[in-house]
Amino acid sequence: MLPCRHYIKELKRVLYLKFYGLTDNPFSIAPNPNFLFMSNRHQQALAHLTYGLQESGGFVMLTGEVGTGKTTVSRKLMQELDESTQAAVILNPTLSALELLATICNELKIEYQGNGQSLKVYTDLILHKLAENHQNGINTVLIIDEAQHLLPEVLEQLRLLTNLETNREKLLKVVLIGQPELQQLLRRNELRQLAQRITARYHLLPLTQEEVNLYVEHRVAVANGKQKLFNKAALTHLFSISGGIPRVLNLLCDRALNLAYSLNRPYVDNRIMISASYQVLGKDIVLQRQQEKWKKRYILAFIFAIGFGVLAGGLYA
Repeated sequence: MLPCRHYIKELKRVLYLKFYGLTDNPFSIAPNPNFLFMSNRHQQALAHLTYGLQESGGFVMLTGEVGTGKTTVSRKLMQELDESTQAAVILNPTLSALELLATICNELKIEYQGNGQSLKVYTDLILHKLAENHQNGINTVLIIDEAQHLLPEVLEQLRLLTNLETNREKLLKVVLIGQPELQQLLRRNELRQLAQRITARYHLLPLTQEEVNLYVEHRVAVANGKQKLFNKAALTHLFSISGGIPRVLNLLCDRALNLAYSLNRPYVDNRIMISASYQVLGKDIVLQRQQEKWKKRYILAFIFAIGFGVLAGGLYA
């Protein structure tokens, strides 16, 4: 029964892509470097990280809400690292200090005997590797995703690792990538020394309306689809309801195209996009967000009206 369902689902996907002339699903939430879209904000974030790694300090930090594209930026950063850099990447930071050091050893291909080593043994091995890389003209970078989950004692252990330095620079550069909670974590008193070592930081905001339009256009183009698969009204609603979050954009656009295909429509209009948003986010959430949007507009209009009235009163006084 399950294989039959899978076959039907796969057949529907193939027909849906063929209907719109697509060679691949442009809005899959699976990370595909071929669909990488670097908005101005993502480029600025990348520039800050790159600058930070070139500085003498030990830490750089990138924060942003869930789905804003932090992982996109980190992958682009890794692509731009040349052969003179050895990078260690930690995707699951819910580790103890001992487990973290063991993971760093694994990532840097440092050999050690057994798993019962002490913090000192792991630390000495890592410090030796850093010194060796430096002598061979190799930079060492540690990238930690979801860093808001790091325990304070683990962050302190990272700070101690960055103590090894020459007269000009640290031998280990650490990139911390996480949600806004990471900023709160680093405000803790016991982590003030680490916070002072952050040479570059950037908070990634959601996409603007213009960037959402370019994002959708870019991903459709990569999949060799028609440029006008979404009309202007649909894109306006897409931005309004998604808040410019790339991951939500993908979910909404994929569902909208599937709905349009089921209705035999050549493109997604506003009604289809609204239906898709109801299915993905839930009708209550969509209506609540729309009410909040209109409330903000009324407040801005009210403030503008008061300001205009005060100005007019001054002119005619």
